[in-house]
Amino acid sequence: MSIRIGKISFWHVHAWDYTKQAQEHGDTEIAAVWDEDAERGRKAAESLNVPFCDSLDDLLAREDIDAVIVDAPTYMHREVMIAAARAGKHIFTEKVVAATLSEVNEILSEVADHGVKLTVSLPRLNDGYTLSVQDILSQGLLGEITYVRVRLSHNGATANWLPEHFYSLEQCQGGALIDLGCHPMYLTRLFLGQEVTGVSANFGYVTGKEVEDNAVATLYTDSGAIGVVEAGFVNSYSPFTIEVHGTEGTLLYGTPEEKLLVRSTKAADQGASWNDTPVLANRESAFQQWVAHIQNNTLASDNIQAATELTRLMEAANLSAKAGRVVRLAELKS
Repeated sequence: MSIRIGKISFWHVHAWDYTKQAQEHGDTEIAAVWDEDAERGRKAAESLNVPFCDSLDDLLAREDIDAVIVDAPTYMHREVMIAAARAGKHIFTEKVVAATLSEVNEILSEVADHGVKLTVSLPRLNDGYTLSVQDILSQGLLGEITYVRVRLSHNGATANWLPEHFYSLEQCQGGALIDLGCHPMYLTRLFLGQEVTGVSANFGYVTGKEVEDNAVATLYTDSGAIGVVEAGFVNSYSPFTIEVHGTEGTLLYGTPEEKLLVRSTKAADQGASWNDTPVLANRESAFQQWVAHIQNNTLASDNIQAATELTRLMEAANLSAKAGRVVRLAELKS
């Protein structure tokens, strides 16, 4: 039986990507649209040949809607997802779940109370290079991890291809870090493999927008290991880059080629040279995983845990940049 999906907003730049995934999946279909921008929503609904709902309540009240894809502005996530959960609709959402930990916990509570399946789009967790890095770390080839750096940047602000609303502090709840920086943030946290206890962040405003277009966040752990997260909208040829350093070795990805290089005292050559390591294939996408959770009545526990931690780190980074100090994770209201 096909899972019928209500599309909540086309605000986000990836909204049509998720629409396409729903169209291409054999077990899902887009059945209706609601958008806080009625004109945009009606155009989308017309192109999809599905009904446009004048209100969110109207969409959620439809008995022929089983689930929703949320691409609404970040500041609306709490309102939209709590309403969807209370209506018994399964939820697939663009990151971040919400801008603060307290809002995320409110959403998760409603999701649990109403038994709906939530999955958050954290796509790079499913990419082959991430799976390969995890495999190398699981073998202990790098020893004790001491430093992780992940960078992701593009020229969206300088080349003017990002939509103007991506520079709205109210709508986005931040700039380059909370948007593009989500990916290096959750990857850095994953590769550190230990609890982050403090965050320090610095923001730059190269193009003079309301939100930052150049950002770095430093993640601290009690062991002394450090993570560095970099993101920006003002760089033309900045490669997506991963570095993981440990007491026994280092791995590099994207410097600048999409190759995974490993050098380790525990390797067969005892660290004599850099070894080009094959990258594993991608695993199924977050959207495919969500559909499977609905069909199999399972929970996306690891995904939700990673998404919750992502918001914790983002909230701390935003507070740090504003206050000009290290923010301890224990300070955040849950």
